[in-house]
Amino acid sequence: MADLAAARAALEAERDKLVRQLDEMGATPTGELRSDTISADSFADAGAATAERTELLGIAEALASQLEEVSAALKRIDDDQYGLCIECGQTIEPARLEFRPQSLRCVSCKMKAS
Repeated sequence: MADLAAARAALEAERDKLVRQLDEMGATPTGELRSDTISADSFADAGAATAERTELLGIAEALASQLEEVSAALKRIDDDQYGLCIECGQTIEPARLEFRPQSLRCVSCKMKAS
């Protein structure tokens, strides 16, 4: 089984980083942009603001998705399920967890899902 203390520390650090990145770009932890994120002073600026908002929204959604994975992995540690594949129930390879502590699937199941 994986080193749970090290995994928890890595996941908590990643969670904090993701929350900070979302906040810095004007988004909530769920990936929604706050209303004060981008504003346009004129009609000409409105098109640019819309394009920028769309780009930011895509980035925020990706970060929020990563945050969900990290939070799910932390919950699995709390539930004594960390390191077990959510698909097949087999042990996730320690090298995979060391490289990507938020992994919820073994390599085989991840490849099948892709």
